[in-house]
Amino acid sequence: MTNDAKESKRDPRHEARRVALAILFEKAFHSTDIKESLVRINELYNERSGIASDSKITSEENSVDQKLRIAITEGVAGKREELDKIISATAPAWPTDQINKVDLIALRIAIWELLFAKNVPQKVAIDEAIEIAKEFGGTSSGSFVNGVLGTVVEKYIEGEKSPEEDEDVEA
Repeated sequence: MTNDAKESKRDPRHEARRVALAILFEKAFHSTDIKESLVRINELYNERSGIASDSKITSEENSVDQKLRIAITEGVAGKREELDKIISATAPAWPTDQINKVDLIALRIAIWELLFAKNVPQKVAIDEAIEIAKEFGGTSSGSFVNGVLGTVVEKYIEGEKSPEEDEDVEA
């Protein structure tokens, strides 16, 4: 199977997470506006998919992909401080400014999906974050992300503690 064939069979939700990671990564280094980045990415996606920019017709796959990209990027950006506090509480040996940016953003996306999105199965959020970390991060990124997310699940989902009532998450 060629790379092109693999790309065309890619799950649109996985692709949306990859694009969200790219937008949030760009935002980490430049003062880019997320909405502008989303518009630019959507135009590129439509161009790549052969959808005219003035066309009202979009494929169902593009619609799912686009909605999830928007939800993730805006959701993570809007909760970034809270997400970073959760990461600091669950990985205290790793200050957020010392975590590989790809790993940090993969964690933010997964934690946002786990605690705030409410419509993403726990296993999917964790598996996707691990895959993205392996794909774009360092050699130990998958293991690191898996470990932190395991602690997040243990503390905030199984322990049913909200980030607001956790003493380890400084307000």
